[in-house]
Amino acid sequence: MNLNDLRPNEGATRPRKRIGRGIGSGTGKTSGRGHKGDKARGSVSPGFEGGQTPLHRRLPHRRGFTPLFKKHFAILNLSDLERFDDGTLVTPELLIETRIITEVKDGVKVLANGELTKKLTVRANHFSKAALARIADLGGTTEII
Repeated sequence: MNLNDLRPNEGATRPRKRIGRGIGSGTGKTSGRGHKGDKARGSVSPGFEGGQTPLHRRLPHRRGFTPLFKKHFAILNLSDLERFDDGTLVTPELLIETRIITEVKDGVKVLANGELTKKLTVRANHFSKAALARIADLGGTTEII
């Protein structure tokens, strides 16, 4: 057996349809496109769905607005600070070193989620009011960078 002996199985292929070759071919004159209309002229618009309201008109418009200069903070919870010893100075650099946060982004914001039992000095860009109160209650100090 050689490569030039290979043939597709019987009935696996069909001859190509020769369009526009006279009335006797069965696909003469309109070449299988019917009479008139967009489909006959080959110009159906991409979003056209046969008269049904197209998807792009059925969906609601994008509402609201995205602030252009929104700040994204690295979030830090009080429970994350529990791993440090009493009297530690907690800075963004220390937080990255200990892998509590991965990047500073537009700053570090401390939130009051979780429990904190140690007296710490925390340096961050922002603090929630509750976080400020909790750290102060424990005798710790907060410094806004």
